[in-house]
Amino acid sequence: MTGAAAHPGPVAPARRGRWVLALLLAAGVVGLVTVPTWVTGSGTSVLDGAVTVTVDGAAAAPQAPAAALVLLAAAGALALVGRAGRWVVAAVSAGAGVLVLAAGAAVLADPSGAVSGAVADATGVTGASGATTTAGPAAAVVVGVLVVLLAVALARAPGAWDHRSRRHERPVGPDTGGTDPGAADERADWDALTRGDDPS
Repeated sequence: MTGAAAHPGPVAPARRGRWVLALLLAAGVVGLVTVPTWVTGSGTSVLDGAVTVTVDGAAAAPQAPAAALVLLAAAGALALVGRAGRWVVAAVSAGAGVLVLAAGAAVLADPSGAVSGAVADATGVTGASGATTTAGPAAAVVVGVLVVLLAVALARAPGAWDHRSRRHERPVGPDTGGTDPGAADERADWDALTRGDDPS
């Protein structure tokens, strides 16, 4: 029993580290899914005739890369917060997942709207024809659902989430009433010198 009681402390940081890593991985996947082409469309230019335009995920759905940044921030926050903060991080992460899901669904529902701006820039004429989507928006929907599930799992995860690293905290002795033991020792040395004793 004594050996088992000596080990609970390090378990929480290890578990927390796994969740931080999971959020970092989710942010990376969300960022990667916005890199390929999501929509291909065409328009007509007076000078060039028919012009084919491709739009990647970051341009078709700017909220998706923004969600990746939110997940990065959530991972950093999770490394520091306690139990209540963990729920906040989970809620924010779920919101980011919903954002990615909605971005992919919006492009699937209206590919012409997603590519029309790029067609107008390329041809000078508004409106796109023959807009088609790649697998990118559908992948974003799947990734968004997975991020939401990850956030739910994080909110339900057991463990001593109030246990945080004390590496950068000043040590406080239990017998000094919350004061720094180093300061108490220094005062004792001065008292000894006053009495004519050598504290060394």
